[in-house]
Amino acid sequence: MAAPQQITTNPLHGRPNPAYLVRSMRIGIFSDIHANLEALSAVLEAYRKENIDVYYCLGDTVGYGGSPNECADLVRELSKVTILGNHDAAVSGRMDYSYYYEAARHALDVHAAMISPENMAWLKGLPYQHKLDDVDLLLCHGSPVRLEEFEYIFAPEQARECLPIWDKLGHLTLIGHSHLCKVFALTKTSVEEMPSVDFELAPDRKYIVSVGSVGQPRDFDNRASFTVFDTEKKRFEFKRIEYDIELAADKVLRARLERNFAHRLFIGV
Repeated sequence: MAAPQQITTNPLHGRPNPAYLVRSMRIGIFSDIHANLEALSAVLEAYRKENIDVYYCLGDTVGYGGSPNECADLVRELSKVTILGNHDAAVSGRMDYSYYYEAARHALDVHAAMISPENMAWLKGLPYQHKLDDVDLLLCHGSPVRLEEFEYIFAPEQARECLPIWDKLGHLTLIGHSHLCKVFALTKTSVEEMPSVDFELAPDRKYIVSVGSVGQPRDFDNRASFTVFDTEKKRFEFKRIEYDIELAADKVLRARLERNFAHRLFIGV
């Protein structure tokens, strides 16, 4: 059930005015599923307890795993907007991936051959970024500085490259790509890395948050990662959930993909 609207009073007349309606929502944001149906299914089940109003995916639905179509079908149905990830771009022919290492190139080639026409058309149309102006939220896969380059932000010096585009950032900018949970608090002249735990946004700062990975975490925690943002409380929450890793790994092996893509699921790296 959708959350009710919060009514804000028109300061000129002292009565509600449609121009001052503020939408209060709980937003589910997740990223980097990488064709891991078991992880995605566990995350979606966990979200059922979170009273989510709308979902957004930050990209890389495909790549590495054994269930690209099944994951694409679910994300297409669930997410209001899905951002283009680098693996999505590679599978759909929107980028050159000849410089990727051999096993990754092979997985992308396999997925390109497996993906349905409907899902391929969907991948070809995904945007590089999306801005939610009403809640001051910017969504992208990698760094917002050079969107088509899919650059990482997992350290303060990388987040610092975003300072020249301060005005283009959201109060909260959410990214994926690194498969890590990271929080950076920015002023116009500084960047501070914060612990990747639940927090409330301060009005005088902007934040860049990496939301981790549903299907291939790389922080030595093998549980699937997903997040929630409460627009009324200005509170961002990190979540983790266990899933059937053995089945997900078996699907990787049965698809004749690189064995390490299966093994790394167990150790979260």
